[in-house]
Amino acid sequence: MTPRVVLVGPPGAGKTTVGRLLAERFDVGFVDTDEVIAAQAGKPVAEIFYDDGEEHFRALERACVAAQLDAHDGVLALGGGAVLDAGTRAKLRAGHVVVLLTVELSDAAARVGLARERPVLALNPRAHLKYLLAERAPFYNEVAVHTVPTDGREPQDVAADVAALLEASS
Repeated sequence: MTPRVVLVGPPGAGKTTVGRLLAERFDVGFVDTDEVIAAQAGKPVAEIFYDDGEEHFRALERACVAAQLDAHDGVLALGGGAVLDAGTRAKLRAGHVVVLLTVELSDAAARVGLARERPVLALNPRAHLKYLLAERAPFYNEVAVHTVPTDGREPQDVAADVAALLEASS
């Protein structure tokens, strides 16, 4: 089994929102790896970061992504930092349809705000978000089969574009 589509992108790109719309459109299940990790840990991702550290969270994330890539056949949304792991990137390149949802700093900042539930943005959100966008862009591009911009767009329109790409390539 393999996901129909894997969504990657930075915080604020709309992976969860667009993913849910795609799952509904294709009548398949939706999984957000951050939600799975939080449920398994019994606490929100932010608390995992604060209580146990980023390294511990990333280990949970690697395991969760690997399991979902093997077991889930619907729409899969990865946390923004999942692509930092070389093993995860290798798995994503191994035959998965990966769609990168891009977002520029101004839209991303507006969408995530001062989001306390996003631990990697806890201190100086705008500056750190700018850094994350630049740091992770090469990794997102490395795994992406398709890229869809989300800036200034409604989630339904983004989902329609992703669906059209998937339908055209199947």
